[in-house]
Amino acid sequence: MVFKKQDKFANLLSNIAVNLKEGANFFADYKLSTVSDLKIFTEKMKEYETKGDNYVHEVIRELNNAFITPIEREDILALSMSMDDVLDGMEECANLFEIYSITSADEYMHQFVSALKESAAEIELSVQLLSTKKLPQIREHAIKIKDYETKCDGVLRQSLKHLFSVEKDPIRIIQYKEIYENLEDIADDCQNVANTLESIIMKNA
Repeated sequence: MVFKKQDKFANLLSNIAVNLKEGANFFADYKLSTVSDLKIFTEKMKEYETKGDNYVHEVIRELNNAFITPIEREDILALSMSMDDVLDGMEECANLFEIYSITSADEYMHQFVSALKESAAEIELSVQLLSTKKLPQIREHAIKIKDYETKCDGVLRQSLKHLFSVEKDPIRIIQYKEIYENLEDIADDCQNVANTLESIIMKNA
């Protein structure tokens, strides 16, 4: 059994995925230029993160009350939690920008957030396909997510090499290194979503 039309779990997973995509779009597209922009940036990302947490709590509540679920309840929970991890990572990264008062993203950060934005879009498409029972089509989106993670691995290597070769301020090195690694961790979280989706495909296709 897979999701029926208007299944409550399909709707909840869709809510989480849409909120993730909207949060990723804001994370990638918001233009930083002043310290006051940082406050807006972090507050808005916290709103997305809180909204995502509320959806996950609703999933858990419904799972506890449901006698039968369309797919294994562990898979519904795993998919919900893995998507939530992505948004948690973005909110954490926004906080790092504010803590370190970084008001402009460099070329490597732009490459990271572009890949993360695309990954979130692929996740949202995958969840929609899951709710419409088009399981085999999900695999191509999962592969794209993994490709973006591989791209982020490369960006991390390039960014750290550049940072250590040109930056002389040790404090700045520490700050930027943490942000680069945090961004790559978010790509890893996206890959975990892809892995969860592929596991669901194997069990239900």
